[in-house]
Amino acid sequence: MPSTGLTGPYTLSHQMVDQVVTKTSPGAYGLGRTADSVFYISRVGRSDSDLNERLHDWVSDYSQFKYGYLASVKAAYEKECRLWHDWGGPDGKLDNKNHPDKPENVNVTCPVCGK
Repeated sequence: MPSTGLTGPYTLSHQMVDQVVTKTSPGAYGLGRTADSVFYISRVGRSDSDLNERLHDWVSDYSQFKYGYLASVKAAYEKECRLWHDWGGPDGKLDNKNHPDKPENVNVTCPVCGK
């Protein structure tokens, strides 16, 4: 399995998100579960402005999360793309079947497929 390069996993609860995701920053995340000491990603995503706020949207939909702060919207999109490709997006293995959307008003292409 590929490495995510993200921090975690943590229980996906409002309290835990607030406890560990303390910066207001762009970032990327993986949502899923741990089984036999392995974290399995079911969904990847990003926030272009506030990773903490975005993760709260998924509480109760998934049991755990990993996250990473990124320096820019462009970097967050590129990380989300890499995660999506690495964890089986094109093969339909993730809950989010479609390639990540590009951020608005940022000139960027997917580092994997050029989308």
